[in-house]
Amino acid sequence: MDKEKLEELKIQMQQLLNEAEEFINNVPPIQLYTAIGVVLVTLFLLLIIRLFKRTASNTIVLTGLSGSGKTYLFYQLRDGSAHQGTVTSMEPNEGSFILHSEKEKKGKLKPVHVVDVPGHSRLRPKLDEFLPQAAGVVFVVDSVEFLPNCRPASEYLYEILTKASVVKKKVSVLLLCNKVDKVTAHTAEFIRKQLEKEIDKLRTSRTAVSDADISNEYTLGVPGEPFAFSQCHNRVIVAEASGLTGEISQLEKFIRENVKP
Repeated sequence: MDKEKLEELKIQMQQLLNEAEEFINNVPPIQLYTAIGVVLVTLFLLLIIRLFKRTASNTIVLTGLSGSGKTYLFYQLRDGSAHQGTVTSMEPNEGSFILHSEKEKKGKLKPVHVVDVPGHSRLRPKLDEFLPQAAGVVFVVDSVEFLPNCRPASEYLYEILTKASVVKKKVSVLLLCNKVDKVTAHTAEFIRKQLEKEIDKLRTSRTAVSDADISNEYTLGVPGEPFAFSQCHNRVIVAEASGLTGEISQLEKFIRENVKP
């Protein structure tokens, strides 16, 4: 009985295939090609839309050396206050929210996923967990204690600017000079120039090391010329802020340039 049903099913399938073949043969070639073209274009557009949605990240990564004021900035963005900014965390501090300065605005706003990555050297590998999803990176520098930390800050920034996850996607980087409200703070222009000089030294020394001994996948700058941030594969801009007083307008502007409302 089972064999009889199986044979009957085969006969029905063959009849359907014959009918489908006959139908296709009766369709004028122009109409057939047009239908196939419409289907292919539709599939292509759906694929593009899907890929676009995947790459439209809303993640902003805050990073920098310990004590640079990243957590102050995180709470200013979220709450408009630095009330919890004095705690040094050993784990990434993250959240998705509407920027505090935009809460009174009408209309639909896209939440921003902000990740405050601890600046301790032993915890920096955690940065690699978030960089592939980053729409923008904010490298925070302590403008007051900049000179004693110039070398380690340059080394950390060098690592970020040469990471494949940043270079390939051309992720924008904001070099944010924090604590500018202090009288002893260095200017953003001074900090930029000093970092460029220090990175130029790093670039020279690391170029002399064999590829097998370094983890960076990309080199910086133009051979034979002093290094400048304008030579980077991605956009690097310099701005100022004060996480303590809440002057973060340039930071918010950078975020909204990279995470559209």
